Amino acid sequence: MASIALSKQHQHSPLELERYINLSSVVNFGVIILASWESFAVTFQFALTNGGPSSMFYGSILAGCGVSCVGFSLAELASIDPTVGAQYRWSANFAPFAPRFWGLIQGWLTVAAWCFTCGGPPSILANMISSLAMFNNENYVPKAWHTSLIMIATILLPLAFNLRFQRLLDGIEIIGGILHIILFIVVIVVLIIFGPRSSPSFVFDTLVSDQSGWNNSGVSWGLGLLTVTFSVTGFDSVLHMSDEVKKVHTRVPRSIILACTVNSVMLISFVLVLLFYIGPLEALNNSPLPLIYVLYGATDSKTATNVLVALIAVVIFCALFNIFASVSRLIWCFAKDKGLPFSEVFAYVHPTLKLPLNALILVGSIVTALSLIYIASATAFNALISLQALALHVSYVLPILFMLIRKIRGPAPQYGPFKLGIFGIPLNFLSICYLLYVLTWMPFPTLLPITKDNMNYAGPIFAAVIIAAVADWFLHGHRRFAMPVKRYE
Repeated sequence: MASIALSKQHQHSPLELERYINLSSVVNFGVIILASWESFAVTFQFALTNGGPSSMFYGSILAGCGVSCVGFSLAELASIDPTVGAQYRWSANFAPFAPRFWGLIQGWLTVAAWCFTCGGPPSILANMISSLAMFNNENYVPKAWHTSLIMIATILLPLAFNLRFQRLLDGIEIIGGILHIILFIVVIVVLIIFGPRSSPSFVFDTLVSDQSGWNNSGVSWGLGLLTVTFSVTGFDSVLHMSDEVKKVHTRVPRSIILACTVNSVMLISFVLVLLFYIGPLEALNNSPLPLIYVLYGATDSKTATNVLVALIAVVIFCALFNIFASVSRLIWCFAKDKGLPFSEVFAYVHPTLKLPLNALILVGSIVTALSLIYIASATAFNALISLQALALHVSYVLPILFMLIRKIRGPAPQYGPFKLGIFGIPLNFLSICYLLYVLTWMPFPTLLPITKDNMNYAGPIFAAVIIAAVADWFLHGHRRFAMPVKRYE
């Protein structure tokens, strides 16, 4: 890689990114990268066998309220210290003890979570494309290598734009934002006008607890909740673009709040309408993408179904552009603070492109490797990307917890333009309660009996990352990690 070879030549060049992101772009960035109603629309099949309608509807309300509390809490922190490192820098700055230790552990956790998160949208897009192919050609049977190649194909354009045409990302975000709103209205109207109506008792009183092997209704409801929480996770991505946002102390917090609240309202509304017009569940249970048959059942038109599903895929595709940008900046920042092995390589900023070139190449390489792993074992691929939700939720807990301790014990930090005031402690407390409740269910297997194929590997992989981070701290990290710590006394 020529860029890596050049890093030594430019190791003394300024490690600065250019501030060019305006208000509309940063708002669209946060809203689109979640794409909550679209994410739920293409993954809700997992909730059909765990929890069912009851978990989907009431879970969307819980997730919407919970993630909004978390969003407000992180927005306050972003107003105090809008930094690309976000969670790991906040954990260090507000930790009651051992700040550099907590910073390094949090950094490993957040970087690992986001690197594996990059494999999520390509796999969703590959599932959508394969499902549409089967929908239009009943004889088509997707192979593992088909899925892998589709995943690799979906990352080529986002990677190229981030490498050479990053200023055009504003236009892509605007397109994605417009589609996000218009498609929501169109799909809602189509379902209400043409869809078969379900009874209120089906929507509000139906709890599915006998199809996944779990006979405990509470466990089934909790597991079904995870599909909803997945759809509203990842709003911290806009934080990792902080060094390129103008008027960052006000605009990044605003983007976080809008991303959480707008997406939560749209998600709750979509779930409610979907359940009222979902049609017979028997036709959906064995489908890799039930949304296709929900829309086909309402429109009775393959053309309309293909167009609507394809446009939803476009929105998710637009989010992939933002994910590449965000994760590459996070890796760059952590490397700049010497949190990673070979930090001098990944802290390199290209002098002409004004972007963390090697970090961006690393992200593309990781997603490509994950895509190739899918050929060998879909189980191994799913095991790796299962880390994302668990690790990201933990990454939200630590800085909010440390901030809450600081508010209670003092001294209070010097707040930025956005301050929660008297609502700060209650919102921080509710955020932690919500995150811990969701984290309770994440290590559970979704199906019983447990086999190597349906095993939930999120817990073991999470533990492996923590062990690696702690080992790094004791071996090299305590000497290498050079993060500037502000104590905000």
